[in-house]
Amino acid sequence: MNLLDVYSSYNVNPVSGKGCYLELKDGTQVLDLYGGHGVISIGHNHAVFANNLKHQIDALIFYSNAVENPLQKKLADHLGRLSTCERYDLFLCNSGAEANENALKLASFTTGKSKVIAFENSFHGRTSAAVASTDIDKIVSPLNSQHKVEFIALEDKVALENCLSKGDVCAVIIEGIQGVGGLDEASTGFFQFLEIKCKEYGALLILDEVQSGYGRTGKFFAHQHHDISPDIITIAKGMGNGFPIAGVIVDKEIPVQKGMLGTTFGGNHLACTAGLSVLNVLESEQLMDNVSKISSYLKAKLEAIEEVKKVKGKGLMLGLEFEFEVVELRNQLLYDFNVFTGGSSHPNLLRILPPLTIKELEIDQFIHALKDALITMNHA
Repeated sequence: MNLLDVYSSYNVNPVSGKGCYLELKDGTQVLDLYGGHGVISIGHNHAVFANNLKHQIDALIFYSNAVENPLQKKLADHLGRLSTCERYDLFLCNSGAEANENALKLASFTTGKSKVIAFENSFHGRTSAAVASTDIDKIVSPLNSQHKVEFIALEDKVALENCLSKGDVCAVIIEGIQGVGGLDEASTGFFQFLEIKCKEYGALLILDEVQSGYGRTGKFFAHQHHDISPDIITIAKGMGNGFPIAGVIVDKEIPVQKGMLGTTFGGNHLACTAGLSVLNVLESEQLMDNVSKISSYLKAKLEAIEEVKKVKGKGLMLGLEFEFEVVELRNQLLYDFNVFTGGSSHPNLLRILPPLTIKELEIDQFIHALKDALITMNHA
């Protein structure tokens, strides 16, 4: 049996990791500024994380939600406190797509409506309603496209209100900062307008914080930069530092009945241990403060590189925009300078999503590599 050929991957083979570095099969150390799509929040093989998982493996790896699991309550309590989201409840699942799928389903249950508003260049996952709400035609099948979704441009208040005013919208789903789409972010004015209009027209506001959450922007959630309170927040990626775990954070005012949502693997013992470990490290090592500090340091360094025309995003969810497509630059950084970076649907954008534990020393290594790679390209 062969693997389905569905991924374009780099010709590197990591065999271990520590902090911000991956070690390849041949012993090469690679600075990881991408973190597997922003998943690695507290660094590769963090001692607290690894030890906690080892202890839990020795005790109990899994049982379904047919039994009590006090780790789930402990995780919800810590998450609510650290994120200042005590007014919400938590449903645990396994992936960002699953979180968004359940959020959209819950919005439809709550409102009795079925239409969704999403935004141009959005990405919300690859399952049924989530991928229908994703603005990438080539990954939306005819089966998925049966969902009723209208895409509008960020900041287009007129189109937003026109669509909401028809009365058939169950939810508006928006990323705190667009990830795959190229690091675009709505303004505070638009986010606040969106919150007001969703309430006015009886639609739920879903904030997709799958990539932009968990301290990546310097606040726990990206939407907290805009002083709004969504009805539902979805989380995943950095939540488990590589272990599959995700969640739907639901305003306590939204009625939820038993059996309305469910999952076999969601919130299992090992997943909760991973989630608790991440929260403990985020808090004890003050990683959100580190994000703000390192982000400022990186942006100051980038100002001296004339080829970088614009820096998009917040915290350690950044996009470096150039006047040329970055495929060759990414290859140069990885294969010649041992620095792993990310791309997006914006061909001129280099995406930076390092572990939140990154220090100035690693930033300096990246800046030196970037300068050298640009010199190499200019002389080619």
